[in-house]
Amino acid sequence: MKPDFDSRVGRIGLFVNMASERRAQFQSHCAEQFSQLMLHEHFDQASAALAKQHVDLLVLDLSGYRDSVDLAAAAALIRHRGGAPVLVLCPYVHTSWLPELMAWGPLQYRVSPILSDELQQAVEQMMTRPVDAVAAAQQQLLDKETELRDLLTIQRSLQRALSSVDDLTAMATQVCKALCSFPGVRHTALLHMKERGDLQLVAQESRNHLDLARLLQRRDRLLQSALHEVFPPLLAVSEGELVLLDAPEKAGEPELALALHDRDVRMVLALPLRSEAGGPVLGSISMMFDRHIAFSREQFACFASLAQFVSFGIGMSELKHQNDALAGQLTQMSTVDALTGVANRREGEKMLDSEIRRARRYGLSLALITFDIDNFRSVNDLYGYPIGDRALRTVAETVQGKLRASDTLARMRGEEFMVLATHTCAIDALKLAEKLRLTIADTDLPGCNTVTISLAVAQVGPEEDGVGVLGRLDAALHRAKRSGRNCVELAMP
Repeated sequence: MKPDFDSRVGRIGLFVNMASERRAQFQSHCAEQFSQLMLHEHFDQASAALAKQHVDLLVLDLSGYRDSVDLAAAAALIRHRGGAPVLVLCPYVHTSWLPELMAWGPLQYRVSPILSDELQQAVEQMMTRPVDAVAAAQQQLLDKETELRDLLTIQRSLQRALSSVDDLTAMATQVCKALCSFPGVRHTALLHMKERGDLQLVAQESRNHLDLARLLQRRDRLLQSALHEVFPPLLAVSEGELVLLDAPEKAGEPELALALHDRDVRMVLALPLRSEAGGPVLGSISMMFDRHIAFSREQFACFASLAQFVSFGIGMSELKHQNDALAGQLTQMSTVDALTGVANRREGEKMLDSEIRRARRYGLSLALITFDIDNFRSVNDLYGYPIGDRALRTVAETVQGKLRASDTLARMRGEEFMVLATHTCAIDALKLAEKLRLTIADTDLPGCNTVTISLAVAQVGPEEDGVGVLGRLDAALHRAKRSGRNCVELAMP
């Protein structure tokens, strides 16, 4: 598009890029749109030129720049413009610079690489004043009102989605659905960084039949994908920065561009997920659009806030799972004997009281068996405590293997254990006790001679409590010891 002579009279442009070939390209494509075009290599040269004369359009080409020093110099030029037209050409791998530059003053941007026709059109649009300035200003206000209303809607939708922190997958699914409510969005996805750098596709919402797992040919270890250096959601994780790809072909991967175009994708925005600035990247969210949108400063800020909200939700979900795991461990520690893995005394007495109440309420029979290892102190003295501990574990495992699922084995103290046998009368409990005695006597214990156990059996009386039945069992167990050990005694009522 070539402007006529009258339209470019008096137009002064200033283009900045450190590469001579970039300056030459801009001059070749756009020089005819200005009556005077200045080309500068350094930002300080451009600053000096702006101080000397009026410039209608400043074009900052950020291709080739890398660090924050360059960004600060570009920001200073934008601030110096005081609202006068600025066009920023920004490589898509550094589009995270755009929101930062917008903080210093109004600007328009195009993502590079950019075709010559598109560049000429962008320059012409910025240099052309509206025929009806009042109508243009009113339309701008209406557009801004619509934009803010859309941002408020998606923010509210996302806040509702983050209420499901109990389940990360369910929350991620709701987040993706909420993001799809933004105008033009056809596909959203949430990627989460698991342990050891395993980036996984947790959820996606598609309005265009695009399957991200199929596109990347995997659902986990996504950073090992062949597209990890060009696809925005993966770049956002590896670089920890916002990535905006406003045309799929600009990624330089023809197959990727074709696949996205086939699904009506014209633009991809990806944002990293981190709960705090400089913190570890937790993953990324991806939004694919069916149209080109020139985002405003407010839109970029809103998307960044939404990404942080999602990061908080992920952090809360992970924290809840950690708390649940710790609570489970604490529960186990408070109810399970650490050495043998069976119920500890506290849990055993709690279960006894509970089963007594249940048996009394429903008129059920309930029996108890207590036993201890004969001459256990001698085992420790002769073979050492490690062998003694192994004997305790072996006895507990062997007895547990002979019990029903409804029975409970608890370690009450030292080498003494209790079996809580539900729906069992005294005669059946005696048979079970004898089976346990014979089984232990036939069990080989590595590192020491075979050990034996002495047992006591009691059926809980209709009005008896836990203290009473345990007292009877204790007396019966002493009789078994006095009778020569390795035997069973019935506790008398």
